Amino acid sequence: MEMSQPDASGPSEDRCTPDALLHTSTGTEVSPEDLVLATGRDITPRSLEWARRKLETEGPAALEKLLP
Repeated sequence: MEMSQPDASGPSEDRCTPDALLHTSTGTEVSPEDLVLATGRDITPRSLEWARRKLETEGPAALEKLLP
């Protein structure tokens, strides 16, 4: 039985997305809640305080470090 080959002109799952298409900045301020959610943690008083401190020291770059 002959197996069909995938169309070479179609999208491939093993291709990487170009860096120019990857971005996390929305043009808005990064909130402590954004930072907590980006880490996969639950929003709790403790995690929000951690995020506030991280944003104070690193600014919006804190989110960029967590996301591609």
